[in-house]
Amino acid sequence: MIRLQRVGRKNQPYFRFVLTESRNSTKSGKFSEVLGFFDFRKNGQHSINAERVKFWMEKGATPTDTVHNYLVKSGIIQGKKRNVASKKNTVKNEPPKEEVEPKAEEPAPTSDSSGEKMTEAPAEEKKE
Repeated sequence: MIRLQRVGRKNQPYFRFVLTESRNSTKSGKFSEVLGFFDFRKNGQHSINAERVKFWMEKGATPTDTVHNYLVKSGIIQGKKRNVASKKNTVKNEPPKEEVEPKAEEPAPTSDSSGEKMTEAPAEEKKE
């Protein structure tokens, strides 16, 4: 998986493009290879090794949505940008789910000639 890894000091973020296994969490810091960097504070200064990115993508590495959008923007890969919405906002903005459909009404119990209530209506027989 190709993802961004935040490095740098407090309030001075700096990002690396790293190759890591998908099992590793973003906070673990474990990675296989540094593929480039991105520093948006310095007018978007960035560098990425396009050959290595293409090599690893051929081997099966998948970029995260943000990295995918960066690679499309920089012309390294072809395709459309993906929608990158934060998960917190998408949960709040979703319309409420449709309510469960009401159950079909059951026929009212009928009484027999003996005066006792029956639980089911008598079945009508078809005559041919």
